[in-house]
Amino acid sequence: MKLSKRLQQLDDMVLSGYDHIWDCCCDHGFLGGALLMRQAAPNIHFVDIVVELMNELEQKLVRLNSSSKFKPTVQSNWFTHCIDVAKLPLDKYCGKHLIIIAGVGGDLMNQFIDSIQKQYSNLNIDFLLCPVHHQYSLRQNLISLDFSLKQECLIEDNKRFYEILLVANCSSSAYKADSLNAKQHKTSKAISEVGEQIWLNKSETEKSVSWRYLNKTLNHYQRIQVGRKQEVQHIINAYKAIDMPQTFEQ
Repeated sequence: MKLSKRLQQLDDMVLSGYDHIWDCCCDHGFLGGALLMRQAAPNIHFVDIVVELMNELEQKLVRLNSSSKFKPTVQSNWFTHCIDVAKLPLDKYCGKHLIIIAGVGGDLMNQFIDSIQKQYSNLNIDFLLCPVHHQYSLRQNLISLDFSLKQECLIEDNKRFYEILLVANCSSSAYKADSLNAKQHKTSKAISEVGEQIWLNKSETEKSVSWRYLNKTLNHYQRIQVGRKQEVQHIINAYKAIDMPQTFEQ
């Protein structure tokens, strides 16, 4: 099945080097299925808390694995886990982990990440995150955890905007001991509360997406400030201070 623009971008940002990839809140498993088919890692884990979805997905994966058409190419191991993302059994699997969390808000992501970090701060873990809202609070939490940014992008899919962040828990002992991480860390950057790479446009189309997303975000926080539901002037000021380049990279 063809992936949506959002899921395709997530797929594109999954590079080699991981022993285990966890597709969390996987729903029907489209992203994890694409990763499995291209053998993105030796082990692909599908995670969702909805029993019916996981039962259906497991049956689909069993059929795929037994199909003579696909069996020669599907060499990665796959696992299904009907559990809360906060309770991933990472300690049962050795190696480097990529945890993908998409389709939920930034506040819930923070709960998941905080719980995982509390349990497994010593493990080598990267996170690929695509929140549907509360991006600012998510970024604040990642900064407080001393995560580093590997890559970020902004896309528009089906009239909705999405920030996608690939980040690493670079303070862990396992991360520091990984030679590949040491090389990648040289190109990693500090995480910005409002983003940096997402405003670097390479075309008129990207510029249009960036400006419309910035205006929508500012309007959102300005409405909150007018309603005095909470003090967000500092967030408004941070977004207003964004210096979006007017020229495009060649």
